[in-house]
Amino acid sequence: MPEFVSGFLSEWYPWIKTGHVVSVIAWMAGLFYLPRLYVYHVEQVAKGSTTDAMFQTMERRLLKGIIGPASVAVWVFGLCLVFTPGIVDWGMVWPWTKAVSVLVMTWFQHWLGTKRKHFVAGSNTVTGRQYRMMNEVPTLLMLLIVASVIVKF
Repeated sequence: MPEFVSGFLSEWYPWIKTGHVVSVIAWMAGLFYLPRLYVYHVEQVAKGSTTDAMFQTMERRLLKGIIGPASVAVWVFGLCLVFTPGIVDWGMVWPWTKAVSVLVMTWFQHWLGTKRKHFVAGSNTVTGRQYRMMNEVPTLLMLLIVASVIVKF
C-alpha cells in the first residue's frame, strides 16, 4: 500500500472509526425495524389497501433511504479500517468471524430487499411468525461481531 494512503488512514483513524460506528448503528436500526414492519404488514394489512401502499412506502424509504446508504458507509469505513496499518491481525480468529458475519448481514439486507419486492408484487408468502424468527438474525450476528471485536478471540 502506498505510504501516503497508509499515513492518511493512520492519521484519520479516529474519524474513520467514528464513521464506522455511527454507520453500524444506523444500519442495525434499519435491519431491526424492517422485519418488524413486515410482520405488521403481513398480519394486519389487506393487499391493495391504502394501508398496504403506506407500508410499502415506509419499507421502501427505510431500505433505500437508511439501510442502503448506511450499509455502504459501513463497508467503506470498515475497509478503511482493515487497510489501516496495525489495526487487524489476520492471524487471529476474530477478524474472520467478523468478516463472515458482516457478509451474512449484507446477505440478510438483500433478502429483506427481495421480500419487499414480493410485497410490491402482492406475492409475499412469508408468514408473520417467519418474519419474527428472521428478525433475530441481525441480533445474533451483532452479538458475534461485537464479541469478536471486543474480546478478540
